[in-house]
Amino acid sequence: MKVFVEKETCIGCGVCENLCPDAFAIQDDGKAVAIEGASEAPCVQDAADSCPVQAIIIEE
Repeated sequence: MKVFVEKETCIGCGVCENLCPDAFAIQDDGKAVAIEGASEAPCVQDAADSCPVQAIIIEE
């Protein structure tokens, strides 16, 4: 499984980082990024489901 954040779509709200800090971080540009190994975190799907703009992509 691969997890990534679409930078063009991300609004930097921080929901993903708050729900799943082991998998996501907000960078200096205010956009979220998936941390290496994010696919191993059990909260990734919750973060993706909670993203208000569906910027988190999970590929099987």
